Amino acid sequence: MIDLYYWPTPNGHKITIFLEETGIAYTLKPVNINKGEQFDPAFLAISPNNRIPAIVDHDPVDGGAPLSLFESGAILEYLGDKTGALLPREFRACWTCLQWLYWQVGGLGPMAGQNHHFGRYAPEKIGYAIDRYVNETGRLYAVLDRELRRSEFIAGAYSVADIASYPWVLPERQGQNIDEFPNLRRWKETIAARPAVVRAYALAKSVGAAAPPLDDAARRILFGQSKDTVR
Repeated sequence: MIDLYYWPTPNGHKITIFLEETGIAYTLKPVNINKGEQFDPAFLAISPNNRIPAIVDHDPVDGGAPLSLFESGAILEYLGDKTGALLPREFRACWTCLQWLYWQVGGLGPMAGQNHHFGRYAPEKIGYAIDRYVNETGRLYAVLDRELRRSEFIAGAYSVADIASYPWVLPERQGQNIDEFPNLRRWKETIAARPAVVRAYALAKSVGAAAPPLDDAARRILFGQSKDTVR
C-alpha cells in the first residue's frame, strides 16, 4: 500500500516507527543520500525538496491516483488521519498532539540538526555556533522534560508527537546530559523498549550497513547544496 523512500536518519526513523507501530503494509525504497540518489529525477517527482522521507500511497482515501507526500511531519499527520492511529480523534486532544508535532518539526529537529552539523561535521569549529545550538537544544530538552512531568507521553497517550521527537532525542552527540532531564530520560527509555521501535532501528541498521563513513564526496553532496543544485 505504501512505498517509503527512506534513509536511516532521524526523519526517516519517524516513518518506519509509525508504520511498524500500526502494521501498515509498506515497501521500503532506500535512497542513499550519501551518494546523491536524492537528486534522481524519479525521486524529485515525489520529493521536490530532494529530502527523505517521502511516501507514495497507492490506496489513498479519495480513491484516486497514487498520492505522493514529502516532509516527515506531513506524512505522520496524513498517516495518522488515514488510519485513525496515533493521532487523537477528539478535537482538543488532536490539536494538543499536532502542536507538539509542529514543535518538533519547527524547533527540535532544526536546532538539533544544526547542533550535529557544527559539532560534528563542520570543517572548522566555530565556538559561537556550537554554543548557540547546544544551548538551544538544551532549552528544548527542558521544555519537553517539563511537559513530561504531566503525563507518560508528550500529548497524553502515545502519538505521532512522541514518534516525531524520539529520533531527535535519541542521539548521544548533542552535548546534553540526559540525567539533567529525568522525565525526558524516563520517556526515552520507555519508547526505546517498544517492540515497533526496536524493529524500526533494526531495519535502519540493515539498510545503513552498506553506507561507508562520510568522505569528501559525500560531504559535498550533503552539505554543498545551493540554488545551483536545484536549478
